[in-house]
Amino acid sequence: MNFSSKLLEDAVNEFSKLPGVGQKTALRLVLHLLNKEQEEVNQFGNTIIKLKQHIKHCSTCHNISDYVVCEICTSPKRDKETICVVEDTRDVMAIENTGQYFGVYHVLGGLISPMDGVGPSDLFIDGLVARMAAGGIKEVILALSPNMEGDTTLFYLYKRLKEFNVPVTTIARGIAFGGELEYTDEITLGRSIVTRVPYETAMMK
Repeated sequence: MNFSSKLLEDAVNEFSKLPGVGQKTALRLVLHLLNKEQEEVNQFGNTIIKLKQHIKHCSTCHNISDYVVCEICTSPKRDKETICVVEDTRDVMAIENTGQYFGVYHVLGGLISPMDGVGPSDLFIDGLVARMAAGGIKEVILALSPNMEGDTTLFYLYKRLKEFNVPVTTIARGIAFGGELEYTDEITLGRSIVTRVPYETAMMK
């Protein structure tokens, strides 16, 4: 792609580093910003800078938050005895949108993937084990994407958690293998949570 300006080229290259954004889309976004008033562009840039500088991860569940402990963990309306384990914040948002889950979460920060060099120690698994050891948990729901990495992580977590003698369930397989939670429609995902099954039962299928 030929550019009439080095500044334009640099901006397009930065935008094209974003997931799913090719150079043509990046160019369209940059030109859109150029047509905006200076104040709007400043606000856009300052919002991104402020996000990076001030965003936090909940010290309890590791969800993205404005506070040291997120609003879900501190809410008196949430069932603190049920923990739903998910890959990342996008999955928290997807499950919350179903309106079918009222417990709390634990965000792993990824999935076990030996091919990508991601092992158990790279995830927030020890924090989950510590929450279990503290007591007061009556169920752990493993809500991970039904793909190879998700199944590997499920199996590892089940082995780590079964010593606590707490029911470990997994979402029903209404989601096709290889799919991802964040792209699953709310009705299907909500039904999968409501009709969750013991992990041992899911392993037999």
